[in-house]
Amino acid sequence: MASGISFWDQVCANFDHAASFTDHDRNLLEQIKACNSVYRISFPLKRDDGSIRVITGWRAEHSHHRIPTKGGIRYSLMVNEDEVMALAALMTYKCAIVDVPFGGAKGGIRISRHDFSDGELERITRRYTFELVKKNFIGPGIDVPAPDFGTSAREMSWIADTYMSMNPELNGLACVTGKPVESGGIRGRNSATGRGVFFGVREACAVKEDMESAGLEPGLEGKRCVIQGLGNVGSFAARFLEEGGALIVGIAEREGAIHAPAGLDVEAVIAHRLETGSILGFPDAEDIRDSASALELDCDILVPAALENQITEENAPRIQARMVAEAANGPTTAAAEAILRERGIFVIPDFYLNSGGVIVSYFEWLKDLSHVRFGRMEKRFEERAYGRLVDAIEASTGRTFSEEEESTLAHGPEEADLVDSGLEETMVTSYAEIRALREVLGRDRVDLRTAALVDAINKIATSYNDLGIFP
Repeated sequence: MASGISFWDQVCANFDHAASFTDHDRNLLEQIKACNSVYRISFPLKRDDGSIRVITGWRAEHSHHRIPTKGGIRYSLMVNEDEVMALAALMTYKCAIVDVPFGGAKGGIRISRHDFSDGELERITRRYTFELVKKNFIGPGIDVPAPDFGTSAREMSWIADTYMSMNPELNGLACVTGKPVESGGIRGRNSATGRGVFFGVREACAVKEDMESAGLEPGLEGKRCVIQGLGNVGSFAARFLEEGGALIVGIAEREGAIHAPAGLDVEAVIAHRLETGSILGFPDAEDIRDSASALELDCDILVPAALENQITEENAPRIQARMVAEAANGPTTAAAEAILRERGIFVIPDFYLNSGGVIVSYFEWLKDLSHVRFGRMEKRFEERAYGRLVDAIEASTGRTFSEEEESTLAHGPEEADLVDSGLEETMVTSYAEIRALREVLGRDRVDLRTAALVDAINKIATSYNDLGIFP
């Protein structure tokens, strides 16, 4: 690793720095920082050709100050114990920052999904779930996984089915989130992290003082963005940023990167990759064979939306962006961030910016526990009430609204509308809280990451104090 220290050590270093701005008991801070439990799993897989492969996975539960714990499951050759512990800690802080009542957890299996058939992936997922159930590492009130890098709604449905076959309980579907809608999922979950990235970037761009410090004008309109990673998070973030008025000038993926100063059509790039298997060769764009060098392209906003440790002390001096929006978990090493801060580059931290997924997962968990689809109770009632208001306006003004106008004005909220509204409200209010705390701590003393971590520490400390453990 370029930074010379592990991912877990970097997370702890950031925590220790933030903790120095608090006056909490040292033992309490050590408890907040510690990873409570880690489960390492190994099991045999009989492959389609009859051979045997030993599969290794982990599940880390970082904090039980709130239950259940919550965090994704990733399938990647990079998965190891250090990584899942670090990501579980980030989940703890993320949930606290956005006031989602979960402790942090994370899981992973050390495989490349592309090396296995669909049948093999199903057997791996179900066996992993079986092992979690045996050790009480999964359940609606215990630990609730979600999709992550290399997994999707399909794997979550396998997890839910396996869990419920072993625990036929009323609230069994709430054992996991990110499921298909027809299997207890929620509308808007698939795009939630990317949409949350958009809301967070939009809020940051609206603050005149922060934009001036980064040498930018306020507002998202016209900002030149480079996106690293065109997976679930990066693709939706790019779409929403483009819809919000930003100009996507660069996109990087595993096979390389493309650059077009005049702007790229995100949907067209995605369609091109689906057709050709690569973003390279996109019309009117420059091909960049070394994907990592795209991080150094001239732009206003760099959005690393791939994996951790992408911006290091080696390439940080060459970053030309004025703002780094961390859509991935831990994309910037501690040493690199110090360089970015010294250069006046504004960083929106990951455990705030990419929290959209866990926010909407919380909504899905609530939906599964309540057994009621959001909007089902009130949609028709509100449409009729709005319709009566439209009729009253027409009667008093003499104006007649068109059918399309009336449909828009009298629209009652559906599940997706309520999910997006709740996500936006959470991202907006959380950003305001972080900025307010930064002003209290002194913007010349702390950056946004430190302020966000202090906010998380304070909230978690309050939870422990309320439990009477550290009076």
